[in-house]
Amino acid sequence: MDFTVSEKMQTITQMINEFVDKELIPMEPALLTRSFKELRPELEEKRQMVRQMELWAPNHPTEYGGMGLNLKEHALVSECLGRTPLGHYVFGCQAPDAGNIEILHMFGTEEQKEKWLRPLVEGQIRSCFSMTEVELPGSNPVMMDTTAVKDGDDYVINGQKWYTSSADGARFAIVMAVTDPAASPYQRASMIIVPTDTPGFNQVRNIPVMGEAGDDYFGHGEILYQNCRVPQANRLGPEGSGFAIAQERLGPGRIHHCMRWIGICNRCFDLMCARAVTRPIAPGETLAAKQIIQAWIAECAADIQAARLMVLYAADRIDKVGAKAARNEISMIKYVVANTMMKVIDRALQVHGGLGMTDDTIIAWYYRHERASRIYDGADEVHKVAVAKRILRQYESRRVK
Repeated sequence: MDFTVSEKMQTITQMINEFVDKELIPMEPALLTRSFKELRPELEEKRQMVRQMELWAPNHPTEYGGMGLNLKEHALVSECLGRTPLGHYVFGCQAPDAGNIEILHMFGTEEQKEKWLRPLVEGQIRSCFSMTEVELPGSNPVMMDTTAVKDGDDYVINGQKWYTSSADGARFAIVMAVTDPAASPYQRASMIIVPTDTPGFNQVRNIPVMGEAGDDYFGHGEILYQNCRVPQANRLGPEGSGFAIAQERLGPGRIHHCMRWIGICNRCFDLMCARAVTRPIAPGETLAAKQIIQAWIAECAADIQAARLMVLYAADRIDKVGAKAARNEISMIKYVVANTMMKVIDRALQVHGGLGMTDDTIIAWYYRHERASRIYDGADEVHKVAVAKRILRQYESRRVK
C-alpha cells in the first residue's frame, strides 16, 4: 500500500485543521456548559462557512452535494475532524447520518432518495438508526424482538429500542425489525424508514451516559414502537435483507469511527505533551523530566502511529476488495484503535492530574463519552473471537513446518 498523501488531500486536510483550530476548538467550553440545542444557531453558522469553503459532506455522493471522497481519503478527513467533538457534525459527515446516507444511496428507491437522502446530505434534516434492543445483545443483530407485521400496504411496527443515537430532533429513523420470523436467522429482518412524527414512534428518554443524558444530536434515545404504521414502500431493499444491509453499513462505518478516534488520540497526545513540558513539579523541573512520563509519551506515540497505519490499510483494502474480504482488518482495527484511544486519553488525564478530572479541558469529556467505543459496533471480545476463528480455520487444512 502506498501511504503517500496526494496534494489534493494535503490541501484539504490543512484547510480542515486550520478551521478546527480557529473555529471549533474555541467553541468547546460552550459545548461543556450548555445544551446542544443552545449551540445550534452558532453551529449552523460554522456549517455555512464549511459549505462556502466547498468542504461540505466530504464522503457523500457528489450528485447529492457531497465531495465524493473515497474511504481512504475520508479517513484522513475524519482524523482531522476527530480532534474536536464538533468536527464531524459541522462538516456534515456525522454518525449516524453518515451510515444512513450510505445505505440510502446503495439500497434506496429513487423516491426514497429524493425524500430522505438529498435533504440528509444537504444537512437540512437529521436521522437516527434504530437497531439495538434493551434485552438482547447488540453484538448479535440476528437476535431481535421488534416486529414489522404486514397489514394491507403497510407495516405495523412494535418493539423497544435503545441507544438510538441522535433520535432527539431527528426527522426519521431507519429501523431494523423482524418481517419474517420463519425465515433463516440472517433473512428474518428488514430495514424500514420510519418518520419520527409517525403515531406510535415514542421517544421515552435520552439515556444518561456516565451521568449525562445529553440532548438533540448528542443524545441516545430509548424508543418504544407501539403499533407504529408506515407504508411497505418505506422498506430499504428486498424484504429480509436487513442483516446484509447492516453489514454494508458497519464496515465503512468502522473506518469513520476509528479515524475519528485517531483524531482524539492526536488531540489528547498534544494536550499531554504540552502539559508535561509546562507543569512545574519542583523548582526548575517539570513533569517532562520524569522518566515515567517520557515512557508514556513514547509508548503513546508508537501506539497511535501503529493504529493509524492499521486503519489506513483497512480502508485501502475496503476500497480495493470490498468490506467482506476485509473482515479481519475491519475487526482488528475496531478493538486495537478503541483500546489505543482509551490508553491515550487515560494517560493524558493522568498527566493533567486534578485538572484532567474537570471540564476545563476536553479530556474528561472524551473519557466519559468514548469509553463506549469498546462496546458499540460489536464489543472487543466479539471481534477478537471472530478474527481468531477465521485465522484458525486457515490452519485446519494447512501443514506448518
